[in-house]
Amino acid sequence: MKKLLIILLISTQFLNAQNLNNLSFGTDSTFEVISWNIEWFPKNGQTTADSVKTIIQSLTADVYALQEIDDTTLLKQVISTIPGYVCHFKSSYYGGLAYVYNTNTVQVNKKYEIYTYQPFWNAFPRSPQVLELTFNNEDYVIINNHFKCCGNGSLNINDPNDEEMRRFTAVTLLKQYIDSLFIDERVIIAGDLNDILTDSVNNNVFQSIIDDTLNYMFADFPIALGNPIDFSYPSWPSHLDHILISNELFADFYKPNSVLSCIRIDDYMSNWTAYDNNISDHRPVGLKLQVDAVISNNLEMEPKGKNLIKVIDVSGKETKPKTNTPLFYMYENGNIEKRIVVE
Repeated sequence: MKKLLIILLISTQFLNAQNLNNLSFGTDSTFEVISWNIEWFPKNGQTTADSVKTIIQSLTADVYALQEIDDTTLLKQVISTIPGYVCHFKSSYYGGLAYVYNTNTVQVNKKYEIYTYQPFWNAFPRSPQVLELTFNNEDYVIINNHFKCCGNGSLNINDPNDEEMRRFTAVTLLKQYIDSLFIDERVIIAGDLNDILTDSVNNNVFQSIIDDTLNYMFADFPIALGNPIDFSYPSWPSHLDHILISNELFADFYKPNSVLSCIRIDDYMSNWTAYDNNISDHRPVGLKLQVDAVISNNLEMEPKGKNLIKVIDVSGKETKPKTNTPLFYMYENGNIEKRIVVE
């Protein structure tokens, strides 16, 4: 029986250059969304502003979902000097969330907040910001978030003020919102969600989404299961910044040129401390979706010269290789391949 094998390599960025101008991510044939907590921009005044400008220019993503923007005036000034890019703030009160997007590639149709009033302030100390847009004649919905921080790692469903419970409630409300209003739309949830994907079932604030494998996928799940050196919040270390996609994007995500990456900007600087002191304590997480229909035929089930460690499904559970199911193949050298074998 002939089998169609679709393989995508999620690349861990092993970078030697120490120059922010050498950063790259976006391409002309992909749609890119980058989530980035810039830690109360500007963390170190004009040094931060200049660095952020260079990073955004070099990564050339179509959309940036930003968190912790303290000085909105300075960010507007920075973005105004980048040709083609604009920034948007939409807060009924100060929330620190912002979008930056490329007007040459993205047509923004709507911009608004959700869950802006009581009793939702407990779950959302910063109201989620929605961007409805068109890219390459296809419509997308992006929801930018910054969940409540902290906690003890234990979910107490009987205490509405428990930090994990507040994040659990936020996840529940977002899922309800999408299931009700965007059931057939291409949806991307991005942001600093302030919790890890790998907690036990009883303590996992994301469990309702993780279990719904027919409709949702955390595109960054392999990073959460991988080497801590690649996490978005290395100081702990923990992986707190996530990108969730709806099933309307699964096919694009499994195309060969699609990538989910935690972008190690500190590798382009002298060290992590330089990045942390001058830019942020969070790394950006980027989603790159191939928008054209490129499929590769390959009957080889396991690449040569690699030692397979394990295979996981989209919910992060270890499994055996199987057909007609999206799977992540994790190798000893740190590489991760996304595969779906259709028979």
